[in-house]
Amino acid sequence: MGSSAAISPDFLELFRTHAGAAGTLTFAEFMALALYDPQQGYYRQDRERVGRSPGTDFITASSTGELFGELVAAACAELLAGAAGEHFFVEIGAERGRGVLSGVRHPFAAVRTIGVGEPIVLSGPCVVFANELFDAQPFRRFVRRDGTWRELGVRIGAEGLTAIELAPVAADWLPAWAGEGYVFDAPRAAGELMAEIAGQAWSGWLVTFDYGKSLAELAGETPQGTVRAYHRHTQSNDLLARPGEQDLTGHVCWDWLAEALAGAGFGTPTVESQEAFFVRHAGAHLAATLAAEAGSPSRRKRALMQLLHPAQLGQKFQVLHAHRPASRCPGSVD
Repeated sequence: MGSSAAISPDFLELFRTHAGAAGTLTFAEFMALALYDPQQGYYRQDRERVGRSPGTDFITASSTGELFGELVAAACAELLAGAAGEHFFVEIGAERGRGVLSGVRHPFAAVRTIGVGEPIVLSGPCVVFANELFDAQPFRRFVRRDGTWRELGVRIGAEGLTAIELAPVAADWLPAWAGEGYVFDAPRAAGELMAEIAGQAWSGWLVTFDYGKSLAELAGETPQGTVRAYHRHTQSNDLLARPGEQDLTGHVCWDWLAEALAGAGFGTPTVESQEAFFVRHAGAHLAATLAAEAGSPSRRKRALMQLLHPAQLGQKFQVLHAHRPASRCPGSVD
């Protein structure tokens, strides 16, 4: 199936360069170019992507304003049990100039942001935070055919870009029980990124907000896969359209992220809804906000409703958090 939207000549030339004589890339390779190519990638361009203004494509919890940052700071401080002043707060994948704690009073020793394309270097006591970082890592896509899995790819031809099925693939992490035609979107790169983050010599809390499912859910409850495109606040299944101009995202696999953390000495991660995380760990700040805004339909009260209500962002997003003591850091001496 080809794309119904025009594709820029520059991206087509970029695709040809990477595809070589075969003219074919895996979907994951295509997605990596479309999102992260230094010149043409969606997340590498100097443009506004998040928000409600014209030209943006999607909203996140950060779109509600500074209240999200306040709640994140309060929850992370509670997790640190009085030791926030001894920890750096490091945000990975922040939009340029829009860190979650921008303009927010906080108790941490310092705040640092690591943008897309910047090297991830971590050390010492930290809270490592990310908001919708892992769902935008390249996905490998597979379809079940005649009892085997075939990886999905993208081919360039006279008609532009076309989705194709590649050769059969065998891997122990591919589910064996899926039925004919089942599409399995495998967020392998997200697990690799988590392993890179967890493998560095830092201690403290990893806190990431995202939307995801268990491996069993991905392998049994999403027969059309989970990868979707977003352009001008409209969701689409036209994944090959407008590469470099639209977002591509899918559900992370909590099991694989947890495995990466466990392999690096973290305790058992907790995954809970955004609503539950804030109620449990930022309850005092929530109560103070509600008391201050009582009796008025204020902007902050509306933001709070959007962040917590199950029909809005409260259940749509989950929070994975896990702790590693200094004694279990890579390179530590017991």
